[in-house]
Order: sequence, then C-alpha cells, then structure tokens
Amino acid sequence: MTVSDDIETLLKLSSVAVLGCSPKADRPSHQIAAYLMESGFRVIPVNPGCSEILGEVCYPDLASIPEAVDVVNVFRRKDALFDAAEQAVAKGAKGVWFQDGLRDPAAEALARKAGLTVVADDCIMRQHLSRFGR
Repeated sequence: MTVSDDIETLLKLSSVAVLGCSPKADRPSHQIAAYLMESGFRVIPVNPGCSEILGEVCYPDLASIPEAVDVVNVFRRKDALFDAAEQAVAKGAKGVWFQDGLRDPAAEALARKAGLTVVADDCIMRQHLSRFGR
C-alpha cells in the first residue's frame, strides 16, 4: 500500500479517538476534533484531565473507552508515541494517525506489525479537506 492508500483507508472509517484532545478551542487537537465531528465522524476525546470535551464524554485513556475505536488520532509528545501505538493495538483499533511533526519508527512498526494502518507526520483534517472539502 502507498501512503495515499493508507490515508484513504483511514478516512473511510467512522470512529476516531483523539488522544491528547484539548479542552481549549484554540488548540489544534480541539479544532481538528470539532472538524471531524462536523464531518460526520464519531469523535471520542481522550485526555486524563477532562471529563467532557466538545459535548462528548472524555476518557482518561483508550482502554477506558467502552466502545470500539476505528482510528486513534494522536496529539502527544514524541516520547509518548510508542505508548500511544501500544494503546491503539491493545484497544483493537484499525489504524493510528500521528499528527503533523509526529514520527516514531518503532511506534509505527509496532502498529503495522499488529495489522494497523498507519499514517505519520500528517494532518487528518487537511487530508480530509483536500479530498472532500467542507
């Protein structure tokens, strides 16, 4: 598969857990989560410091989410990416998307080895907008 194929695969899924979702409206993670919601995705915010973001129940980690998750969209520090990939694999996600500037070859390899589709160092909102507009 090409990177473009991986992007297409993940954009066809319906639920997105936003790992590191911020309650602050000026933060990219919040803006992207809001965009995904407006675009018809089921968005599940994940942030241990919040109980609700964007009107949705916010969970402290992926394991606490009581439903299936298709894509884990990661907004975390680079040193937390391997843990994010492990959580996505353990949750049974179909894919993991590391946002702009986020790459960790070991985390990406772990996720791919477990059968997840991986996109790294790219923006899910930008890719969705480029394909489907607003």
